[in-house]
Amino acid sequence: MSTADDIIASHETQMDRTLENLGHEFSSVRTGRASAATLERINVDYYGTPTPITQLAGIKSPDAHLLVIEPWDKSVLKAIEKAILGSDLGITPSNDGHIIRLPFPPPTEERRRELVKQCRQIAEDAKVSIRSVRRDANTRLEKLIADESLSEDDEHRAKEKIQKLTDAHVEKVNEALKLKEAEVMEV
Repeated sequence: MSTADDIIASHETQMDRTLENLGHEFSSVRTGRASAATLERINVDYYGTPTPITQLAGIKSPDAHLLVIEPWDKSVLKAIEKAILGSDLGITPSNDGHIIRLPFPPPTEERRRELVKQCRQIAEDAKVSIRSVRRDANTRLEKLIADESLSEDDEHRAKEKIQKLTDAHVEKVNEALKLKEAEVMEV
């Protein structure tokens, strides 16, 4: 049977994972700088199997506004180009028969505002996830009360700890969002 401390620790771990996921999600948002992380979500139809570009090619960034994609299997060049064109990146790839160049022009003001909206949605989803973890933890504490394994005072203290953890994690989400918004709006 789990104790209040076990419940708090396991739910803190879940909240930490949410923050890690938020960082990963933010890294895939295009800011105007070339980053291989922007390609992680794009899958290429490779012999009938959706495969991430990062598993099919070496990706280099010779400067801040260019990515070079060099597939290990040259026959997949057209498929990679098609997948990039079909994605929501808004970048036109340049294929020379050996490599694909992806120029990252600085986003327009309108595009930056759209990216900020996207970042805010990602942050809001993370906050919802954190609150869901809190709700789950509180439910588990109430079950301990019902099983008479926990006193009401201990439950109250545990719920306070969980609320403090929730508030701290939500604040970290807000800080990460501020940093990402500043990065996106940077000209």
